[in-house]
Amino acid sequence: MTGQDRTYRAGEIEIAFTETPGPAGPTFVLIHGIGMGRVTFTEVASDLAVQGRVLALDLPGFGDSPEPGSTTSLEETARVVTEFIRTEAPGRVHLVGHSMGTQIVAEIALHHPELVASLTLIAPTVNKYERTATKQAMRMVQDLTGEDPKVIFTGMWEYLHTSPRWFASKLKFMLHHHLERLCPNIQVPTLVIRGEIDRVCPRRWVSEVAEAIPGARMEEIPGRGHEAIIKSAQPVAEMVREFTAPLR
Repeated sequence: MTGQDRTYRAGEIEIAFTETPGPAGPTFVLIHGIGMGRVTFTEVASDLAVQGRVLALDLPGFGDSPEPGSTTSLEETARVVTEFIRTEAPGRVHLVGHSMGTQIVAEIALHHPELVASLTLIAPTVNKYERTATKQAMRMVQDLTGEDPKVIFTGMWEYLHTSPRWFASKLKFMLHHHLERLCPNIQVPTLVIRGEIDRVCPRRWVSEVAEAIPGARMEEIPGRGHEAIIKSAQPVAEMVREFTAPLR
């Protein structure tokens, strides 16, 4: 299903996003990881659109969204996305975040549960046992070793859209953000997903995230790494659809 590219503006903030229409009912909001963009969700968005409307964003400074005049923390970015949701998707939405995106959607779910029908955390970051830039970079390189060319090409193309200064500032904010501190107070239905061979988000860490969120469910994708959403829509989209179907 083909989506329509649109732009949201609020002050100095400009967000490029793609709206993929779907049947009346739920709206899915998809938030990408560091250095990436909404293109990483293209296939997932198309698959989710059989169940409802889908909005996939380029966060400020990534993809087709320009850098704002000042750097923004993850908490500030979450506030921007919150206002985007209020404007573009009134009501309650299904929030889906990947990697750095999990930190942003968790902030929204924690502070604005009235806007969130469900929360999906795919490859939640940052592993508290390896909270350094060096360790995270090493794990990412390990994760990409032997990866599908589609994943590597898409990742490289998206990284070229991001300035090194902006990337470095966001990485710093990521490393100083503690997802695990938010988890016990998240009160919305939550699905946590990791790839079986994800070196960036090991099973021990992701299990702790899932166990810390009241009532959360954890799923693992066989044979997939950190960029599971790029390789193909399945089975991520299927897991999200199955989880959210009863929560309309």
